[in-house]
Amino acid sequence: MGIEVLVVGSLHFDIVVHSERLPRIGETFPGRDWMTKCGGKGGNQAIAAARHGASTAIVASVGNDRFGTLLLDNLTLSRVDSRFVQRSEIGSGMSVAMSDAAGDYGAVIVTGSNAQLGDEAILAAANELSQTGVLVLQNELPEQANLVAARAAQARGAQVILNAAPARAMSSELLTLVDVLIVNAVEAEMLGGGVVSDLLSAERAAETLAILVPVVIVTAGGHGLAFHSAMGSHTLGAYSVALVNSHGAGDAFVGALAAKLAQAMTLEEATVYANAAAAVLVSTQEAKRQLLSSHDTENLLRRMTQ
Repeated sequence: MGIEVLVVGSLHFDIVVHSERLPRIGETFPGRDWMTKCGGKGGNQAIAAARHGASTAIVASVGNDRFGTLLLDNLTLSRVDSRFVQRSEIGSGMSVAMSDAAGDYGAVIVTGSNAQLGDEAILAAANELSQTGVLVLQNELPEQANLVAARAAQARGAQVILNAAPARAMSSELLTLVDVLIVNAVEAEMLGGGVVSDLLSAERAAETLAILVPVVIVTAGGHGLAFHSAMGSHTLGAYSVALVNSHGAGDAFVGALAAKLAQAMTLEEATVYANAAAAVLVSTQEAKRQLLSSHDTENLLRRMTQ
């Protein structure tokens, strides 16, 4: 069958601090508690794809250190194929995130060994990607890695998803290889889609950015999302759930979308499903997210249609 979802992306060891609010510039503010977890957009999206039933592999680079071992162990625990993860003498990538009582967050990442990813591992993994599979990219790796992966995926006839996070200038060559572009409100504005403050402005941003790639999805947090394709523009409102923590919502959405596109759902069907997967994640405590599965998403969808 081959790999259904191949993620070429980052792996970070994360430290998450919870406090009543985020500190202002120059301020030291007491936190409530802290925790560690395995993250990186690549790792998060790969785990989400596997969680939603896709045969998933990741190409990444971790340090030859304790954090790298923890990251690899977590992939195995999450049923993600880690054969294409390289080990480097450069330290593993790290992230420090702060989350406030409202569930909002900010984070700083250190790329570390992620920048050492070589072309050989990317090409070896792409050679096992199913022709009906999906390649998932983000902007936490150098563009050269994304280009190598996208060229190889296109040659096999696979779909290419680019989650342009963090937002940065991207070459026209890369964009011509992308089938689906996914951005949040901030990234949409930074890429020239205009200010996104609600579903109407998200829809306008998706239409504007559609000059770059065939399909654009703009997520707008608690408002929902908009997507534009050759079939026109559509909006989906956010599911009404109790917000616990919004950290990781975008990665949950991307991974679930990739899984369902690889399993032959239509774009609209996969987007509805991924929207629900993100809602389940943000309404679940961080310590319990490892236990989530596709059943939780399917249960939410059933409840919302009753």
